[in-house]
Amino acid sequence: MLSRLTYTLRETWASFKRNVTLTVAAIITSAVSLLIFGLTLLIQHGFDNLLVKWEGGIEMIVNVRAQASDDQRAVISAALDQQQGVIIQSYTYCDVECSLADADRVLAGDPTSRELLNATNIPTQFKVVPNEGTEVDTLRALKATYRDLPNVYSVELAEDQIDLIAKLKGFAGLYTTGLAIALMFAAVLLIWNTIRTAMYARRREIEVMKLVGATDWFIRIPFMLEGLIQGVIGGFVACAGLWFVNNRWTAGVAAFPDDSGFEAMVVAGNQLTVVMLIILGIGAVVGMIGSGIAASRFLDV
Repeated sequence: MLSRLTYTLRETWASFKRNVTLTVAAIITSAVSLLIFGLTLLIQHGFDNLLVKWEGGIEMIVNVRAQASDDQRAVISAALDQQQGVIIQSYTYCDVECSLADADRVLAGDPTSRELLNATNIPTQFKVVPNEGTEVDTLRALKATYRDLPNVYSVELAEDQIDLIAKLKGFAGLYTTGLAIALMFAAVLLIWNTIRTAMYARRREIEVMKLVGATDWFIRIPFMLEGLIQGVIGGFVACAGLWFVNNRWTAGVAAFPDDSGFEAMVVAGNQLTVVMLIILGIGAVVGMIGSGIAASRFLDV
């Protein structure tokens, strides 16, 4: 078992050295395609962060002052109940824990402001879903009414933001994903060509190995491992590039005006980690596909 493992690693390394130029080209192409795909996922997460407070048909948010009592919130709730079935279809109350969770996503690009918020000073929210077809002017009139209620901190309307953000999200996702897929296909072809070249260069060795009883899988594994490593290395390079771009974007957003809204476009924490893991997994799959096809197709050299 150990001898087979040693053989596999030795042959994989030897193949790397024989095809340095093609190997580097395959790794770079894999890295660029995976980086673009990773940036696409980050962009999608950023737009999702912008839309998080408007999910589920919500078009109005009534922000309640921090530490308002149950009786004080009941006044606002009663005002909403009066319009339910007339203008308002439904509403939900977002308590302290819910509001803090929203702040984690919306203020990901503004950690200083997020650190200032806690359970004692964060406004809670009534999230309002209007009846279908309600005009914006009607909602604006309702906004003016609720804004004057006691303990109401502010009232927000979605207005045209949702449509604009959704269109930008679709445009960015469509074209960047298409470009990433095209480059991944190019990476598969490069890895396929690298493995084919390596197998052709060692065709006499392969013939001898077959004559002495080596199985097809025994011969294939070093070549497939080579493709897998190329894809994984490309994935690591893409992850490094993704971390750098996201880090620079986060630093840049910190210098934007406080009311720009771009702080929600920053992706941090678990979202970035998940995207990197996805990139590494896709890199490994791309490498395996390219090398697996070549190792099977050109085994009889």
